[in-house]
Amino acid sequence: MTSAITVGVDGSAESLAAAGWAAREAELRGMPLRIVHAWLWQPLDVPVVQDRETQAESAHTVLREAETHVAGRHPALTVTAEVVQDTAVAALLREAEASEMLVLGSRGHGAFVGFLLGSYGQQVIAAAKRPVISVRARDEQKHVQGGEIVVGQQGTPEDSDAVLGFAFEEAAVRGAAVRAVRAWALPPIFAYSPGSMRLADEAGGLEPFEKKALAEALAPWRERFPDVPVTEHVEIGSAGQVLLSAVSNAQLLVVGRRTRRAPVGPRIGSVAHAALHHAPCPVAVVPHD
Repeated sequence: MTSAITVGVDGSAESLAAAGWAAREAELRGMPLRIVHAWLWQPLDVPVVQDRETQAESAHTVLREAETHVAGRHPALTVTAEVVQDTAVAALLREAEASEMLVLGSRGHGAFVGFLLGSYGQQVIAAAKRPVISVRARDEQKHVQGGEIVVGQQGTPEDSDAVLGFAFEEAAVRGAAVRAVRAWALPPIFAYSPGSMRLADEAGGLEPFEKKALAEALAPWRERFPDVPVTEHVEIGSAGQVLLSAVSNAQLLVVGRRTRRAPVGPRIGSVAHAALHHAPCPVAVVPHD
């Protein structure tokens, strides 16, 4: 079965922008687009009129509105749409696992039917096994206005393999450049020791060591995508702040999320959290080991 780009919609302006962004992504990658709206009939314990047929029709209206939004801009795109009868988080996680990527609007609206996409978005991003892209209402056109693909690189080449791979693939399909960002900080005094500082000393200091680490992580991706221009950006500071300072010309920001479960359950991580809340462009969160 051909993989698809999937977008979750809830009728908000943000979810329509997400549908438009996802349609453009599907078109660039030569993939079909799948539009889903999660709705589950659950009688409410409140004194309001509850009509299952009316709520079901409202759910289908949300879906039709998204289909119309996409069809007007991408008439040649293969599109399927479905109202998924399940809770929002469960439905979206299942859809993400079967898709190339999942696209969500970054804010939703309250209603008795459908789902609060913004409220559930973080839960989905924290647990999804595939990349999830967060799009705001003003972000749809940033897919086609040029600009860099900015990606955060941390740790070893193996740590960032999935994140860099996603960023380079995005740059290749869009004809864009990659800006790879690595932040570093001075280690605490107790971390200084002959053993721990040997590699940095051999590289000529901490900053040259960090530049070397970034170059080594990028090397296989430069070789695989020789036509993608790359800028290496190494800066001292907190990872979130350094990354956000580099996105003024970005059409997409790509960050990683470790899939290791914390004692309190799946977490997004501080860098992805900062990106999702403060980046002025769509944000792709890529899970990795």
